[in-house]
Amino acid sequence: MTRVSVIIHGLVQGVAFRHHTRQRALDLGVCGLVRNQPDGAVEGIFEGSDEAVASLVEWCRNGPPAARVERLDISRGNYSGTFDTFSVTF
Repeated sequence: MTRVSVIIHGLVQGVAFRHHTRQRALDLGVCGLVRNQPDGAVEGIFEGSDEAVASLVEWCRNGPPAARVERLDISRGNYSGTFDTFSVTF
């Protein structure tokens, strides 16, 4: 099990990025959250199996069709089991 935090930069707000990320996370069995940042980025905190979290991070490199991802800042942490579902926060 692993925990990864990502900051997604580019055209990622106003394009349903959070909604699509939540749906992808639920499909993969990943727990955590996704939220907008004041600077226009989107932050995600993902916890789950190594393979599922890696798949979600890879998906974030492109995001939904209307998004234009410029870069990801990725940091890895220790799995904590803090989350029991995946949520979109504001």
